[in-house]
Amino acid sequence: MLAVTAIFFMLALFLAPPIKNYFVQRAQINALESQLKSDNSALDAARKELLLWQDPEYIKSQARERLHFVLPGERQYIVTGTDGENSDQPAQTDVVSNLPEGQPWYTRMIASITEAGKG
Repeated sequence: MLAVTAIFFMLALFLAPPIKNYFVQRAQINALESQLKSDNSALDAARKELLLWQDPEYIKSQARERLHFVLPGERQYIVTGTDGENSDQPAQTDVVSNLPEGQPWYTRMIASITEAGKG
């Protein structure tokens, strides 16, 4: 009985590391396969976008939307301000109202950057 137990113990000692390596490698393979699937879907999306950018009409629409380009003879009006606010006084933003008073200019600048970054 002792000999059989010793044999099973030695067998377990010799087989445990290869079995552990097998399961670790299977997990790595599964992770790489899922990454490959996500990379392929990103590649397909990039190819679709590339096809869009080969269309001259799409390029014109993007230039109008992103860069505010207009064709010769056209006029473009850009409305600034908040929607629905019709007052004679300019609107004071939260950034300006939250700045510390009586501080040096650099402190006010840092506070302005910090407040602008919160929104």
